[in-house]
Amino acid sequence: MVRLVLTFKTYSVPHNLSLDQFFYSYKNILNQMIGAVWNQIQWKEKTIRRKKQKRLLPTIPSYSFKKTMRNQYLTGWEYAAHWVDSALRTAFSIINSWKKNYVRGNRKRKKPVVKRCFVRVKQTLMKISGEKIRITIKPQEHVNIDLSKRYFSLKGKIGEPTLTRTKIHLPTETKHTEQNKPAERIGWDSNKFSVDGFSPSHGWIKIDLKPLHTLHTTYDNKMRTINQVYSKNRRRGKQLYRKYGKRCRNRVKNYLQQIARRIASFPAAQHGFEKLEKQQMNRKHKKRWNRELNQTDWRKLVSLVRNLAPVAEVSPFYTSKTCSRCGEIQSPKERKGFRVPVLRTENRQTAERQHKHLPKDERSFPAKGVVRRHTRGRVALD
Repeated sequence: MVRLVLTFKTYSVPHNLSLDQFFYSYKNILNQMIGAVWNQIQWKEKTIRRKKQKRLLPTIPSYSFKKTMRNQYLTGWEYAAHWVDSALRTAFSIINSWKKNYVRGNRKRKKPVVKRCFVRVKQTLMKISGEKIRITIKPQEHVNIDLSKRYFSLKGKIGEPTLTRTKIHLPTETKHTEQNKPAERIGWDSNKFSVDGFSPSHGWIKIDLKPLHTLHTTYDNKMRTINQVYSKNRRRGKQLYRKYGKRCRNRVKNYLQQIARRIASFPAAQHGFEKLEKQQMNRKHKKRWNRELNQTDWRKLVSLVRNLAPVAEVSPFYTSKTCSRCGEIQSPKERKGFRVPVLRTENRQTAERQHKHLPKDERSFPAKGVVRRHTRGRVALD
């Protein structure tokens, strides 16, 4: 059965506005708000489960503190008052994002700081009329951005845009069809030199990533050569950094697009990927390992596939050791392939029902503790 799904996609449109002073003022007030919220955070000790260690967890201030901050920062603000509300919402959004990553262990107990100039445009500060979008900067003072050269449609709803020095990023509502229950599921295992997939109907699928690794290595060597130019002439070095950095990003994205199209070419299939976080995979005193790890583009590939086909992300723990049908986990001592242990039960019907996925010639259950080889491989998603 097919259903209609509404999603938001963000598109970028360049502009030629000169609003440097406005961007600096917004960035300064945003950092001040983040500092004020940071000072009001209450830290509570919590004992880590199954350990003797304790950890400090933050508690963010409530809504009443937001109202006090708004009245405080409105005094002396020369631009429209809604920009203060926008900065206040952005400050709490940044703090909440930091807290989420801090609880996971991906951030330290250090105040986040905004370094890039951007503004979050509220719906009350913008209006689309024809092929232009009007944004209020000060009371009775507006700027217009031309959208006539865009490459996307504006028929759906538009979210809150993000305005930078050179571009405006417009989140627009798009419609696409999606099946309630996919015809098949394909599990993908992300490795350094390949992406390996498996499904019962197609079997094993391997996509080579060695050209992508070679591409990263080539441009790394070029950057080392540019380092010597930068040490003698900084201006020329920065130009070369921008030139070859942009070229590398474009070539990598082009190759990833080809892989994403190949993965999405399976009709009516849902693709399962591991939700990998490279920050937790870095090793101390392993420079080469960390450098090659940073050259992987697993998350970017998943985001590109998601634009073309339905995607589900699973936890990466034990995905290569767990049977997708019976849930058995492989022992670390078993290194030659995947094995499924025989259940320690005297009820033959129960054991056969739980291991139906095994071939018929392997459904005989010998003595306790004996294991049999799992001949159908593993599936990361079932």
